[in-house]
Amino acid sequence: MIDSPEIKQTEKALLVGVIHGTLDQNTVDEHLEELRLLAQTAGAKVIGEITQKLSRINPSFFIGSGKAEQIINQAKELGVSLIIFDDELSPGQIKNYTKLTEEVKVIDRSGLILDIFKQHAQTKEAKTQVELAQLEYMLPRLTRAWTHLERQMGGIGTRAGAGETQIEVDRRLIRTRISKLKQELGKIERERDTQSKRRGNQFKVALVGYTNAGKSTLMKAISGADVFIQDQLFATLDTTVRSVELDSSHAILLSDTVGFVRKLPHHLVASFRSTLKEVVDADLILLVLDASSSQVEDHYQTIISVLKELGADRHPIQIVLNKIDRNEAEEHINYLKRKYTEGIYVSALNSLRIDSLSQRIMEIMDENFQIVDLQFSYQDSKNMALAQEGVDVLERSYDDDGVRLKIKGASWRINQIQSSLFK
Repeated sequence: MIDSPEIKQTEKALLVGVIHGTLDQNTVDEHLEELRLLAQTAGAKVIGEITQKLSRINPSFFIGSGKAEQIINQAKELGVSLIIFDDELSPGQIKNYTKLTEEVKVIDRSGLILDIFKQHAQTKEAKTQVELAQLEYMLPRLTRAWTHLERQMGGIGTRAGAGETQIEVDRRLIRTRISKLKQELGKIERERDTQSKRRGNQFKVALVGYTNAGKSTLMKAISGADVFIQDQLFATLDTTVRSVELDSSHAILLSDTVGFVRKLPHHLVASFRSTLKEVVDADLILLVLDASSSQVEDHYQTIISVLKELGADRHPIQIVLNKIDRNEAEEHINYLKRKYTEGIYVSALNSLRIDSLSQRIMEIMDENFQIVDLQFSYQDSKNMALAQEGVDVLERSYDDDGVRLKIKGASWRINQIQSSLFK
């Protein structure tokens, strides 16, 4: 993966939040608390937080120029080498901060999230997706810090032409790299499509939720399978898919993918489309919320917003409120039950009410059931046995021509049986 300016472990950081528009002090404080968790996940040590009330955004520094210089000086006095803005800074604003100081790095929330994703990317797919998102984010923000690209990709065809500056060379190299990464992701997406076709008409359930809402723990509780679980933001970036038998006639494919967070960088959502395809293709979305969080509604709106961006908001959605065993959840459980009347309330960690969730999934699967008649010859025992799997056999009759079955099952299972019989 291409190196980019990154957060060093235990690097001291100052956080900056801005009160403007519809944002009040309480909301900005909540956003800064999440930014603190993100910074800590990246390895930074947060020294302090600064909030600034603005009537309008300054095009040069986002905050006023005097305040910008004041924050830089404050950072130097505190031995801070990193300033993180909760809002996205424009390329011009980043450039102006670079002119103000070379000793203190100034990044925004998007840059921070991309840094975390880079640290957590394990598979080739995740690394490719993160690198693409980073390069598309950094391209308009280029400074001389990117001269290493020429060394990494150097050779014939990469040297500067007459009158071409180093930054122009870097931009050309990055665009070439972006093009190559998009080709690689296109190949990965085609492989995913092939895998999806092999899964046939199985009922697909996708877990989506705010990062650290307990999706992976919930997946383990439902499937009983080993999955990577860690109490950390963005602990997993890769999609995990497990086949789960809820009972003798209900089987699902359950997938868990990357968690969402507010102000998720657009480039990241775009580059992770192949991973998030499990969500787009799902028959049912389990939207997981942390019942112990004071920001449940904000988290819900963030998730819905990302689902809309993916085009997955039209799918059936079942809200699942997790972590009900925590004291914080007990304090506002009555409010949650009034707010999310159709929600299922569980504790994935302690396997509380998981059976209620499984039952609800089966009800949704059965809401669009079908009844069909099928005729088999006596010699066709293999297909006859297949047609009785995962469905209820209402009638079975025998005559001279063979065996007639009347079966009742979820539409997805009936379609699966008919596809295998008539292919």
